[in-house]
Amino acid sequence: MRRIRNRSPETELVVFDNGSMTVHGGAGEGTFIDEEGDVRDLAAVRRVVSGCTSIVHLAGQTRVVESIQDPELSFEVNARGTLNVLLAARDAGIRHVVLASTGGAMFGDGSNPIHEGMLPKPSSPYGASKLAMEAYAHAFAGSYGLHSAVLRFANVYGPYSGRKGSVIAHLFRQILAHEPITIYGDGSQARDFVFVDDLCDGIIQAMDAAASGIFHLGSGSPTSLTELLEKVGHVVGPDWPLEVRHAPWRVGEVRRTYTDISKAGEAFRYSPRTGLDAGLQATWRWFLDRER
Repeated sequence: MRRIRNRSPETELVVFDNGSMTVHGGAGEGTFIDEEGDVRDLAAVRRVVSGCTSIVHLAGQTRVVESIQDPELSFEVNARGTLNVLLAARDAGIRHVVLASTGGAMFGDGSNPIHEGMLPKPSSPYGASKLAMEAYAHAFAGSYGLHSAVLRFANVYGPYSGRKGSVIAHLFRQILAHEPITIYGDGSQARDFVFVDDLCDGIIQAMDAAASGIFHLGSGSPTSLTELLEKVGHVVGPDWPLEVRHAPWRVGEVRRTYTDISKAGEAFRYSPRTGLDAGLQATWRWFLDRER
């Protein structure tokens, strides 16, 4: 929201959120319309998109382990919720939407880097629900002329992530609470970590270009959990020692994944600029300021 407002101060923004993951302060200065609701409620979605010209759909259930515990919730929020957004957009005459999907969970373990031409093979209900979402987006483009930029996010981190379940946010919360850090497996699992500002730039670029199709947004490079812990240790310093424990691998967890971001670069000039060290510094500062 801050990036859209900085670029176009006159743009009227409407936020539709159920409040479950809200961290106040990320919207920046200025006013916006704040509507509380749930994407599973089609009538509420139709009401809130009335009068809008663009939709960026980021709501979703995003945790692999929780999806294994409750696959129906993943389907209802991610697949049915997206269907509701597409139905509401179609009925409101909106011709383009931006949808948030996933990279690693869509493919499981396999060849890297992952790219848009690969056959999806989700290994968790979360990945399956996102694949269903993508199928609906493709169907609505063919049936109704409602085109979508389906953005497959890598592992997003950054400020205002205090309530996220992602690995970097979880690490910083554990460090601040002086809790031991649990590593599932041997630490060799690798992820593609993308800083939130770079991701937001990609979302806006896809929206501005009215890009249609599937695009991967990430850093384009893998970082193992062991490497990440080393970097985090340098960032937090000796006043915040890390106590690491190991536990067995978790069912459904992808061992290694990172993305080929060249298609997004060609389509709408996506080019992440924030290195992991700088991004971790900015994220840690936000967590520290939040504690004070």
